[in-house]
Amino acid sequence: MAGRIRAEDITAVKERTSIEDVVRDHVTLRPAGVGSLKGLCPFHDEKTPSFTVRPAVGSYHCFGCGEGGDVLSFVQKVEHLSFTESVERLAAKLGLELRYEDGTGSGRDGGTSLGKRSRLLEAHRVAQEFYASILLDTASAVARAGRDFLRDRGFDAAAAERFGVGFAPGDGEALTRHLRERGFTEDEMVTGGLSGRGSRGLYDRFRGRLVWPIRDTTGDTVGFGARRLFDDDPIAAKYLNTAETPIYKKSHVLYGLDAAKRSIATERQAVVVEGYTDVMAAHLAGVEGAVATCGTAFGVEHIKILRRIMRDEAELAPARVVFTFDGDAAGQKAAMKAFGEDQRWAAQSFVAVAPDGMDPCDLRIAKGDAAVRALVDGAVPMFEFAARTTIRRFDLDTAEGRVEAMKAVAPIIGSIRDTSMRPEYTRTVSGWLGIEVEQMAAEVRKAGRVRRDDTHDPTRRPASTDEVPEPAPGEAAASLPVPDLRDPVVFTERQLLQALVQYPQQFDDATVHSLEPHAFVAPAHRAVLDGIRIAAPTHRRGSTAAWVAAVTDAAPLAVRGLVAELSVASLPTRFDPSTGLPPQRYLEALVGGVRDAHLGRQIADAMATVRRAQNDPDTDPADLRERTMALHRLEIERVRLREGLSS
Repeated sequence: MAGRIRAEDITAVKERTSIEDVVRDHVTLRPAGVGSLKGLCPFHDEKTPSFTVRPAVGSYHCFGCGEGGDVLSFVQKVEHLSFTESVERLAAKLGLELRYEDGTGSGRDGGTSLGKRSRLLEAHRVAQEFYASILLDTASAVARAGRDFLRDRGFDAAAAERFGVGFAPGDGEALTRHLRERGFTEDEMVTGGLSGRGSRGLYDRFRGRLVWPIRDTTGDTVGFGARRLFDDDPIAAKYLNTAETPIYKKSHVLYGLDAAKRSIATERQAVVVEGYTDVMAAHLAGVEGAVATCGTAFGVEHIKILRRIMRDEAELAPARVVFTFDGDAAGQKAAMKAFGEDQRWAAQSFVAVAPDGMDPCDLRIAKGDAAVRALVDGAVPMFEFAARTTIRRFDLDTAEGRVEAMKAVAPIIGSIRDTSMRPEYTRTVSGWLGIEVEQMAAEVRKAGRVRRDDTHDPTRRPASTDEVPEPAPGEAAASLPVPDLRDPVVFTERQLLQALVQYPQQFDDATVHSLEPHAFVAPAHRAVLDGIRIAAPTHRRGSTAAWVAAVTDAAPLAVRGLVAELSVASLPTRFDPSTGLPPQRYLEALVGGVRDAHLGRQIADAMATVRRAQNDPDTDPADLRERTMALHRLEIERVRLREGLSS
């Protein structure tokens, strides 16, 4: 096995990688003060953004769940990698050759120095290129059925190339041979879901099928979806998807998201369609925010992914999510399932169903690109679709049917988040049912009371993770007491540590050296200062990112999360517009404030000692005189400090 990656190479990867670019693959960020960016946390579900990134510092921190660190720890946590794999992944993006302690190097030649995940990703990249080359080789008849299928659905060679579509040959071993020639092991091919293992050895997982590459948000291929083309295909299922592997979890992936995320982030609109060809049709028609699930129902994890990208935040204007469903019973069932999860969004949800029940791909073939755009633009609110679907089950020609429909639809109206819309929907639905508005309104109020009673049921499970209490900032990682920021002295200490971590060049060597841990009240703050003092002699004049990394490494393990938090937290002061730095006067006041508080505690202790000595008949007069003089010196020092701060 390869040895450890050289420390200087790890440092080079961190310094050359933009944490902003890496985080943006998973979270849509917006400006949040000087040098800061903010978005919805990828590590817990939230509707108010508390995830902060400081690009210049190279750090991130979530003030909701306490997660924080540098770009390597972000990649480790968000993509479930080991430390080595995260370094290798970022190095590959940079085109940087890593060196190992035993002298080996990484590369794309199948060498053992690549981590397991990197090897599986590389195998999928090679497989995708192989499948695509087969499909696009018009001189060969092998993939003619695949090209005909795409052509019949309005997709030419350029469209196939744009989406990476390919064809898996039917001989059963073509890909396996190709991967073996490229140096991949049998275990890697089987583990990645590209090959299966039978009594005669390995065979291709996909045979005689059109294949779509399924990519993660960064654009890496992690799996495939394969469409049946031939009647004699031994596998009856129309679509066959990659089984779950170490790099592919179908509930955490959306097909087309790598291509759609920019549009989703910019327009704050996501369009959820049902299949691979629907995604292609929508994108080609100009609906570039279209995505689809991969062989599974649209679920909670998919919601979390889209919410982070579209900035589905409670304090912003509502984002928009449009679901397209077939007009059949299965489509209505899927729509009602989506409606059941509607409370997880801050966004407004809509449903788009073509009048004749066509999906976006069929609609594009029949009526053109404009019809696909019109379908999305004309989507109806999710509540309206859910209400109509619910009412449709009842016989409205009978009094009993109308009453039952009223009772069934009332909770839907009562669940509309925008309370100003409820009276209008109450009037509308009463018209659909043919009953009095007052009767419908009374049933909606009754449904609301039942729902509120359920909310207070201690045995009821939370409807969403927003109802689950989150730990206090820093609580999850700290073994030391969490600093009480309600204490003005502790709050001043925190601001000083923030400034030292974020703007080390603003402090001279004498000031940094004069700060001592025992001058700080909070034990966690003392521990952070220990890290600062250890790192200062060699790293304080380097880049801010390198400085933060050095402080993190030098600080005790219990407060490394706090260092990350301090590196991104905003300072409560106006910054100099010409330099983008905090005012020097403010920084001096912080240093002085911490010293003043420390002197105050020393004076109180000395005064208590003098008083005890004065009341003790056995006190040596010389000792009392020395204690009194020491108290006097502390008082003079404090007066001078305050005079300097006020001048």
